Amino acid sequence: MARKHRRALLLVSVLLLPLVAAVSVTAEDEPSGWRSVGLDPEAWTDRPEAEDSPMMASYSGNAVIEMNVSYVEGHLSARTEGTVIIELFEQWAPITTTNMIQHVESGLYDGIFFHRVIDDFVTQSGDPTCREIGVYPATSPQCGSGGTGETIPLEHDDNLSHVDGAIGMARSADPDSADSQWYIAETEAHGLDPENRDDEGYATFGIVRDGMTHIRAIALTPTTDDLTGLEEIQNPASSAGRPVYQAQILSMRMIGVADPDGSIRNPVVDTQSESTFLQDMMVVVGLPLLIVLAGGGVVYVLYTARDEGDQPDPTDGSAGVVEAELVMDAEMVEDIKAPTDEP
Repeated sequence: MARKHRRALLLVSVLLLPLVAAVSVTAEDEPSGWRSVGLDPEAWTDRPEAEDSPMMASYSGNAVIEMNVSYVEGHLSARTEGTVIIELFEQWAPITTTNMIQHVESGLYDGIFFHRVIDDFVTQSGDPTCREIGVYPATSPQCGSGGTGETIPLEHDDNLSHVDGAIGMARSADPDSADSQWYIAETEAHGLDPENRDDEGYATFGIVRDGMTHIRAIALTPTTDDLTGLEEIQNPASSAGRPVYQAQILSMRMIGVADPDGSIRNPVVDTQSESTFLQDMMVVVGLPLLIVLAGGGVVYVLYTARDEGDQPDPTDGSAGVVEAELVMDAEMVEDIKAPTDEP
């Protein structure tokens, strides 16, 4: 009887294996989180100054970052919080954008501050050591020179340049030394483009799509080498100013991809491929069927597990009683409805 028991359980397991495999394959094929969220560029209105550049347009599928910032614009100003939206040009700078996405997803930039602000030039951040210790401006002595220790090569593309609002990678004298630090051009800064320099220039890889007002306000915040915080009264020699009041990145996260044509937000339903159709049918039809079959296997196990001495003698007229019990139990199993759960 134990042998029959094992055979029945093996049968149930074999019946369930295709369903488990189908569900696993379907789950693996699902797009990852934010990659499946389409964002309408028309909703982004607080943009940089327009320029004749391919960077002015949004491209379907490009990763989008939401950066929440907190800053004090001037000495008599209240603290302001705002959101900056950045589109990454993955098609033109795959290495640099992948590096940025990995850092954002790891939470590397959450809570750090802008450590270098130069009005009418750039606002720089991305150093994970630039966090307040106790009370700002107390911080790590390495703030401004820190990173993750993992560098990426300099990556240029003819479509990318330092337009207003461009985000680029900070680096040392070595062109291939970019790590985690980045900057946002507060105005066009084509003097940093490779064709205008003798040191191979700096790499841009994205652009601010919304919230440029916040970037300009951070650029104007009073700094250690330009205490006025006034655009009309600047220190022309300012080159490495740290904000007097902390200009902090509260959080950075991936929120979706650019979807200018609406194809991600409103996908066209195409005829399913044969393999996908079969997988879906396995889940929709096969699940209830296999539950019934599995229930039948359980019933079989229960009855075959009885001692031989308990089995009725078919010649004494009692066989019909067992048959009736089996039919009744099978009907009860068939009445059990499979639980439903939305994915």
